[in-house]
Amino acid sequence: MYKEIIKNLKPSLDKILDKIRQEISILRTGTASPGLLENVMIDCYNSRMPLIQLAAINLRDARTLIIQPWDKAIIKNIEKGIIGSVPGLSSAVEGDIIRVNLPSPSEETRKNLVKSLHHKLEEGRMGIRQAREVAWKQIQDFSQAGKIREDDKFRAKDELQKLVDEYNNKIKEMGEKKEKDIMTV
Repeated sequence: MYKEIIKNLKPSLDKILDKIRQEISILRTGTASPGLLENVMIDCYNSRMPLIQLAAINLRDARTLIIQPWDKAIIKNIEKGIIGSVPGLSSAVEGDIIRVNLPSPSEETRKNLVKSLHHKLEEGRMGIRQAREVAWKQIQDFSQAGKIREDDKFRAKDELQKLVDEYNNKIKEMGEKKEKDIMTV
């Protein structure tokens, strides 16, 4: 019975991990990455759409991204959306493409990015703890209702903690990798 609860917890933890991965991907490192702009919301066609649905985003070199909109009529909208959403970027329209230059972040900027990274990682760990508490409450409720034995309850608690530790380690690894990327000049 408790194995079902733990099995149902994994998709929630995977969602939390994906959300963190997405949030930290937009943190600017010293090098350009298409992921930096993929989820930038662009006003066009009477709605807001992520850039990845409107254009191809390619890497020209370590500090330059090339954006090739599929509809040339929205080039100005894309340029405006990029400038408004990611501070410090400069862009230039060159015919059918937009060239986005990424300046090298200062030491202070990198330290602030690391602080922001740590904040996002902590939010993820809090989400995992909350999901664990919900699962643990369900297990306790089953135990009180007599649906699972007392020793199964504690076995479930151990398995729950192992799963939480596994996901916390994944968050830690993502954070260490991203921090290294941010601090590399």
